[in-house]
Amino acid sequence: MDLIIISVLGFLLFEDLKIDRILFLIYQGFGWIFIAIFIKFYGIYRFTKPIEIISKIIKQGILFLLIVIAFFPFSNQAVFDANCISLFIVYSLLLITISKFFLFYCLKKYRLIVGSNFRFAVIVGYTPESIQLKELFETRKEYGYQFLGFFSEKIINQEINGNLHDLKTFAITNQVDEIYCSLNEVSNVQLKDLLEFADENNKTIKFIPDTKDIFSKNLKIDYYDFFPVLSLKETLLNEPLIKIFKRFFDIVFSLTVIIGILSWLAPLLAILIKLESKGPILFKQGRPGIGEKQFYCYKFRSMRMNGSTETEALKNDPRVTNIGKLMRKSSMDEMPQFVNVLFGEMSVVGPRPHLWSQNKIYGSKIKKYMVRHYVKPGITGLAQVSGFRGEIETEKDMINRIKMDVFYIENWSLILDLKIIYMTVINILKGDKKAY
Repeated sequence: MDLIIISVLGFLLFEDLKIDRILFLIYQGFGWIFIAIFIKFYGIYRFTKPIEIISKIIKQGILFLLIVIAFFPFSNQAVFDANCISLFIVYSLLLITISKFFLFYCLKKYRLIVGSNFRFAVIVGYTPESIQLKELFETRKEYGYQFLGFFSEKIINQEINGNLHDLKTFAITNQVDEIYCSLNEVSNVQLKDLLEFADENNKTIKFIPDTKDIFSKNLKIDYYDFFPVLSLKETLLNEPLIKIFKRFFDIVFSLTVIIGILSWLAPLLAILIKLESKGPILFKQGRPGIGEKQFYCYKFRSMRMNGSTETEALKNDPRVTNIGKLMRKSSMDEMPQFVNVLFGEMSVVGPRPHLWSQNKIYGSKIKKYMVRHYVKPGITGLAQVSGFRGEIETEKDMINRIKMDVFYIENWSLILDLKIIYMTVINILKGDKKAY
């Protein structure tokens, strides 16, 4: 379908460019297929998230644009027309996006309404993780999984269909497609036997991570000669090219905000701040940054001068001025942090920098808390746009915030950054109840 779309559009739009259209269509078709294989463009499954699909479309579109442009220098008579090529790429990606999401959601509705296109699944092992997976199968019907039962060597109860020997007969009789295996409940010998059974009977076998959580991370395999070694993949944010790209994005974005907004907003807020209370216009405070190194975070002063700056703002906090309430509600008090971004101390998107007092309290209490210091802190972050900003009333509030921060670090993408920025703008316009 995608090849038909780009072929028809190429034939129609490139009529006036004096190119051999048949040759060009063959060239772009092979180019599209090559890129699709390279970036796994068609590796979309029933559990794939829409944001992953969008990310794939953008990658495919950028690389395909380069392929199209590369054709012209090798064609003597062809006329390079940037507008025509831009229209071709935009229309192609628009139609492909529509067709891809239409098919993706039609399949989900088909599974829900017609009750077909299912994959039958069983689970080996009866652990908290395997029970969670079973509940996921039952609640997310649009994924199209039908759970047929548990099998276990260690536990016997009403939910267990049998042991591993019973599983083999059951899987063949009931045409099971996928076997999910809990690593906690099988020995190496049993696992080898299961893998051989799956190979012989065309069954897919997958593994449920154990409670140590190590297998829930991305693993990569390296070979020392012929000896396989598994290691954890580092986050994309540690890749040199990604660091350069993110830094470039930060510089461009912060300069745009500083020149376009802060240049006129800062003098106006400075007058209002000075009229209401004595003290400096800007408030600077030491915060832990990347590698837990201290940097000075800038804000427009929103409180009266006080000696309790290491205490976070509470609801109806008497320290907050009237103009401060307005600035906090609209997040205008954070705007000077774009200067921190320009200086390389912060990023536009990342985990919000906590107070040093919070860092000391929660650093050793909450699992993975220190992971947030692997990257630069951000003006906005996934935790903030997910409803976990403002006052920390219970330890669970901080745990939820850290979960979001770690997810962001381990799953970074440009699309995720853009989505967080978009949601931040929406929250500013709507007004966040927790912004005080």
